[in-house]
Amino acid sequence: MPNHKYLVTLGLEYEGTNYFGFQKQKDTKQTIQGILENGLDQVADQKIKSFCSGRTDSGVHALMQVIHFETGSSRREDEWVRGVNSYLPHDIRVLWSREVEDNFHARFSAIDRSYRYIIRNSDIPSALWSKRSLHVPQKLDYHAMKKASKYLVGEHDFSSFRGSGCQSKTPIRNLKKIEITKNKDLIVIDLNANAFLLHMVRVIVGTLIMVGKGEIKPLDVKKILDLKDRKFAGKTVDSSGLYFVGPRYPRNFNIPKPKII
Repeated sequence: MPNHKYLVTLGLEYEGTNYFGFQKQKDTKQTIQGILENGLDQVADQKIKSFCSGRTDSGVHALMQVIHFETGSSRREDEWVRGVNSYLPHDIRVLWSREVEDNFHARFSAIDRSYRYIIRNSDIPSALWSKRSLHVPQKLDYHAMKKASKYLVGEHDFSSFRGSGCQSKTPIRNLKKIEITKNKDLIVIDLNANAFLLHMVRVIVGTLIMVGKGEIKPLDVKKILDLKDRKFAGKTVDSSGLYFVGPRYPRNFNIPKPKII
């Protein structure tokens, strides 16, 4: 009789400062996936291969990264959580575990994904926020940034906001929502889309900062989008302010929703 196989999904939270992104790499052990799979191997007592809902770049944080893996080892949900966490450093944590149906896939089952970018708009840099936000000392016109962002909502060709190493077959994405809020010296940009291109959020933020500084007008963002040429958009801002909020799935999978949506 063949051994029964279980499909298990985990929700992860991590601060990406000390890591070279999520995806495991041959030339470094400092990746989220590499460290996570080491812990999974120990708890499952076998080699585990994991699949994530969305790869994050070097320095990017996650509020709820979702991964799934197949295993022949039967463990309770709390045993996966406590067991794997005992092998993880303080800046990576498993939040929850679920056993799911075999038609679930962390990446392909997702309906959409959400990101958050945090700008600290203040004269003096913050010691506490230095690795978790982008410091911009020049006062930003928050209302102009809000106006400009509306031109990006909807299904568009986002070639102007696509990183040069992007391997996606199409630059077409549906940006369902972009909201910009301000609380004292923090400007928070929340984005939700069916999927994102490489560096798409960071280039959008870089372009909106140009608007905030008065270097371009809000309407210029629409022109940049229509040009479909990366050289016209703003620079790719630092990864320190970027948070992968998480994916959303059909309700039948019973996967917890991201903390911020």
